[in-house]
Amino acid sequence: MASSSSSGLTFKLHPLVIVNISDHYTRIKSQSLPPSTTPHAPSASNVADAESSSPPQQSPRVFGCVIGVQRGRTVEIFNSFELLFDPLTHSLDRAFLEKKQELYKKVFPNFYILGWYSTGSDAQESDMLIHRALIFVRSGYTIETVEAERISIDHVAHLKPSDGGSAATQLAAHLTGIHSAIKMLNSRIRGLNHYLLAMQKGDVPVENSLLRQVSSLLRRLPAIESEKFQDDFLMEYNDTLLISYLAMFTNCSSTMNELVDKFNTAYDRQSRRGGRSAFI
Repeated sequence: MASSSSSGLTFKLHPLVIVNISDHYTRIKSQSLPPSTTPHAPSASNVADAESSSPPQQSPRVFGCVIGVQRGRTVEIFNSFELLFDPLTHSLDRAFLEKKQELYKKVFPNFYILGWYSTGSDAQESDMLIHRALIFVRSGYTIETVEAERISIDHVAHLKPSDGGSAATQLAAHLTGIHSAIKMLNSRIRGLNHYLLAMQKGDVPVENSLLRQVSSLLRRLPAIESEKFQDDFLMEYNDTLLISYLAMFTNCSSTMNELVDKFNTAYDRQSRRGGRSAFI
């Protein structure tokens, strides 16, 4: 997928924007569906008449703003928020837009509104009423993520319904997701390590930009090498081991109880048969 456009800009799109737009479109589409009010099953003729008389449902269009930063010719889109749009007058709620912009500036002072989005196959003439100065061009983009976003997206992809499965099943799925994220992080660190070793040996050319990024990443590591962090980490680790041991003891106790119950049942039956024979 190309990362540059005809305007000469490079676009980097974070997954959170895609999730927000997908959620926005799904909610609006589900709300636009007519409710089912028929209490009994309709006949085939009624269904045919209803399908022929009712117009086809058109996919609703949703609108929103994208926010992020622009560094030179690189535009990085981090987040988005929806807009209140009136399809009859083709106008936006300016007060709502200004309120959302003010709230986002308080939380993310470095983020700016870079543009707006709408769903659909192509731009329409009515879109120019929303933003007359906007020039529509086809732009390629690349998906840019950080580790926290990858873990969150993986968690959402494997999220199970709250009413489905037992607590043990949901815990196993959660731990499996964490294991996959750690495994992915380990593989990326190994790949970076091999690349740096090859660069040191002269097998690959030296990239100063990559070395600066690695150096910036390594400078963050000593921040967690503190006595308080070690104490908190060891306490958390010991608590996890204690919970694992308690679960193991509980499982063993349950198995022993089942064995004792089976033994008592078998012994009681044998003693009863022996008592009847002695009485006879």
